[in-house]
Amino acid sequence: MHTQMLCKGTAAAVAARRMRNILGPLLGRDGWTQRTHEVKFVNTSSGETVKIGEVSYQIKTPQNPELVPVMHIAGSLPQTVAQHLRWIMQKDLLGQDVFLIGPPGPLRRSIAMQYLELTKREVEYVSLSRDTTETDLKQRREIRSGTAFYIDQCAVRAATEGRILVLEGLEKAERNVLPVLNNLLENREMQLEDGRFLMSSQRYDQLLQEHTKVEMDAWQIVRVSEDFRVIALGLPVPKYKGNPLDPPLRSRFQARDVYYLPFKDQLELLYAAGPNIAPERVSQLLSMATTLCSQESSTLGLPDFPVDNLPSVLQVLNVLPMLASKQMVQRLYPYHSMLGKEGLTAVEGVLSRFELLDDHGQPAPSAVASVIPTTDFLADVTLRIADKEVTFQVPAGTNEPRPPNSSPAFISTPSQAQLLAEMMTSHMVKDMCLIGAKGCGKSVIAREFAEILGYSMEPVMLYQDMTGRDLLQQRYTLPNGDTAWRPSPLVTAAQEGKLLLLDGIHRVNLGTLAVLSRLLHDRELSLYDGTKLLRWDRYQTLKEQLELTDQELQDRSIFPIHPSFRILALAEPPVVGVHGGAGGNQQWLGPELLTMFMFHSVSPLARAEEARLIQGLTPNAPTEAVEQLLNLAHSLRSANDPTAKSLASSLSTRQLLRVCRRLSQYPEESVEYAVNKACLSRFLPSLARASLQKSLSDCFIQKSPEPAGSRANLGCAVEDGVLTIGSVSAPIFSPGEKMKVPDVLFYDNEQHMMVMEDMLKDFLLGEHLLLVGNQGVGKNKVVDRFLHLLNRPREYLQLHRDTTVQTLTMQTSVRDGIIVYDDSPLVKAAKLGHILVIDEADKAPTNVTCILKALVESGEMILADGRRIVSDPREVQARPNVIPMHPDFRMLVLANRPGFPFLGNDFFGSLGDIFSCHAVDNPKPQAELAMLRQYGPQVPEATLQKLVAAFGELRSMADQGTITYPYSTREVVNIVKHLQKFPEEGLANVVRNVFDFDSYNKDTRDVLIEALHKHGIPIGAKPTSVSLAKE
Repeated sequence: MHTQMLCKGTAAAVAARRMRNILGPLLGRDGWTQRTHEVKFVNTSSGETVKIGEVSYQIKTPQNPELVPVMHIAGSLPQTVAQHLRWIMQKDLLGQDVFLIGPPGPLRRSIAMQYLELTKREVEYVSLSRDTTETDLKQRREIRSGTAFYIDQCAVRAATEGRILVLEGLEKAERNVLPVLNNLLENREMQLEDGRFLMSSQRYDQLLQEHTKVEMDAWQIVRVSEDFRVIALGLPVPKYKGNPLDPPLRSRFQARDVYYLPFKDQLELLYAAGPNIAPERVSQLLSMATTLCSQESSTLGLPDFPVDNLPSVLQVLNVLPMLASKQMVQRLYPYHSMLGKEGLTAVEGVLSRFELLDDHGQPAPSAVASVIPTTDFLADVTLRIADKEVTFQVPAGTNEPRPPNSSPAFISTPSQAQLLAEMMTSHMVKDMCLIGAKGCGKSVIAREFAEILGYSMEPVMLYQDMTGRDLLQQRYTLPNGDTAWRPSPLVTAAQEGKLLLLDGIHRVNLGTLAVLSRLLHDRELSLYDGTKLLRWDRYQTLKEQLELTDQELQDRSIFPIHPSFRILALAEPPVVGVHGGAGGNQQWLGPELLTMFMFHSVSPLARAEEARLIQGLTPNAPTEAVEQLLNLAHSLRSANDPTAKSLASSLSTRQLLRVCRRLSQYPEESVEYAVNKACLSRFLPSLARASLQKSLSDCFIQKSPEPAGSRANLGCAVEDGVLTIGSVSAPIFSPGEKMKVPDVLFYDNEQHMMVMEDMLKDFLLGEHLLLVGNQGVGKNKVVDRFLHLLNRPREYLQLHRDTTVQTLTMQTSVRDGIIVYDDSPLVKAAKLGHILVIDEADKAPTNVTCILKALVESGEMILADGRRIVSDPREVQARPNVIPMHPDFRMLVLANRPGFPFLGNDFFGSLGDIFSCHAVDNPKPQAELAMLRQYGPQVPEATLQKLVAAFGELRSMADQGTITYPYSTREVVNIVKHLQKFPEEGLANVVRNVFDFDSYNKDTRDVLIEALHKHGIPIGAKPTSVSLAKE
């Protein structure tokens, strides 16, 4: 029947023939010459039978019809699919378990579900991930009314009830988890944790002839249904990432290669998806996709093209045929973002071969003209394309849409208006992912997109050690001690029709993200507690077929996914050529992820657009300063030098806006100082620092000379409830909890007062602060003194290697047998408006500290117990379990500088641009001397001067790289304290308290002794020490 359909369209036949000639030898698949099989339903006296070709299967009436898949078969089946179904039926009749292996995409799952729908079989589906355990497959222990008992999980339920167990993603499961199923697969036997034993139906029936059912039950023997089968779905490893199959497990399955559909079958599907598109254009797109999936392309290292997503593109082109094919290809296959130079050349070669490289002057949509809500959560979107306006329907949120460009916080630029218009066209058919560098405006665009369409946004910050449970459902205990499951924000967003914002999919492990593949492809989800979420139309069909009410279906744990629900992911571009490592940006964009989304690249703003944006958001910033900043930022961004590019990431649009906000408030500050502060130039490697200085001078940004004596008497004073540091004043806070206001021994010195004046400027602008410096330079002292002067209560949090996202937000304890979540200092500070001091921020993994970004950026954070911190007062009323963020809440983060000899992570590199950064350095010689006099009033002046001079020289040596350890003020203060208390001890003896660490490293020791002798400190003196001799 399909061959006749194909022959009707001559273009299709020509294209199929052409592809057969080109790709027949390459594909080598048995797709070109095959017998046709027809799927028939036959009613006989013994009941309904389904026939595929000559193979027939007797349909049984399902016990739980709500578990039978619906609406997976649409129209007539392609021949290849019919052949796969016939093969599965043969194996089913033989009582064998099957493994469908093939490239990523929804096809294998779709074929399994089509078979279950044809044969009216109930399904137990489980998506395997790296955190799947034995309890997820066999039995899980739950507590009810103080009693622990076991609840059967998918494999046991499927075996006892005669269902089909669909296991997806076997390559994701950790090694040695799946062997738990070996005996169930081979002999249909399994020992359960609650003492029961599953036995094969034949053996059970034999025993039943000799014993009674009561005896069998007393022996706790349970019969495995003869209808129980397993359909496993997996990717071939090693071609794709994952764990290889365990040989004992592999040998228990019958394998079937489910490759992409053959060219002619695909072509028919695509013609159906885009009836208004010229056949030649369809065959060009499919030819290109098939070529990019060929063996040659894999050899070149190109990821597979997501062929299964082509129908989505054709649906868009069907409505908007004027869009360029090349642009649509880039949405499915963002090769500019994920491939190196060779890969780009190869892909562009394929595109030009199929005449897809040239846009033929086809226009791109330039802006969203209007959004008018219609019925049933849809909206009519009108786009401006060239000089025409085109209207089409897209899903819309549950709120009232806001007119485009009507938000004061969003300054529209031409490139962003075009991006929003392009996002509207993708939104018509599929979930999206925005790829863009740090601080280029992804979150702002996502928020604008949501508001234009009337969506409530549900931000979920992803992190590296996130598990499938964190994404879907978490365990918790009820007040009476019973265990229960709490749905995650993702699940509630799906049920309520929100826009789910997955921030940072480049960070999360692919094995965890795989639990979402069915939600992204099919809009279906199976949760850990047995709840099933179905696509809206499938749910309605099921309701009509079974004649059940919503309540009855919900009692059977089946819920609909709201038709408006959409997922928008945000990610940073992958680092081309980097495949491993724990960093977030390695090559995360692989063939599996390509099938899940349509991709849009957020390019950095053009200079004129960025100027307009800054002018719109900080109208009072000095024009000349803004010009200089933009010149510098764009010269760094456009440079080919990797050093300049790394500097450019410190001058993202977000950071430029922060600098301009500060300049508009304090116009007397120099641009050079602001840039050095934003890039933390004090701690840059010498090469990068020289590159920055050269770029500054190239852009004519000069260091402004300070007026003589301007800083000499920099002090702080408190008068009439107002604190003044230098030239900056702020009102003093009157706290409710005075005991939390820090009080520390602090001797004022010029350097630290300058840092505090700087901090106060940013603090008054509403910024969160990051203080970076070497050890022992007084970061904690400065912060405590700063908060003491402002009279602000402090919450303190010290991070370390084992800090997790959970410990950052919650402190878990057990009281009276119930797990209780206590607020962490972070939550207390946000709730009460205290200042959160996060110390040693560089010691925690950056994939953990990245959740602070959500709190700083969007003012939202989800806690481990399901509550959420929210800064927007409008959201507080609309949601349960919300902690409103206090307007006075701020974060002061302390970190050591990145790089050797410090052993921490690069906190500044990964999160520096969301904080206002301050470099804290050792005090200058005069300031240090004045401070040491206060620590050691009885210590001779000459001794203090020797120490200050010697340590000053050692620090400059550390900066030059002669020695590795950066000697700090803390060490000098400890020496002076010792000399003050025990004046009779010699200086040479006391300084050894600091330098004995280096006594076993001969080279360092010699350098130190020479430097100390030069300044008259006789450590390790010998008769030959000429530098100590008197003149």
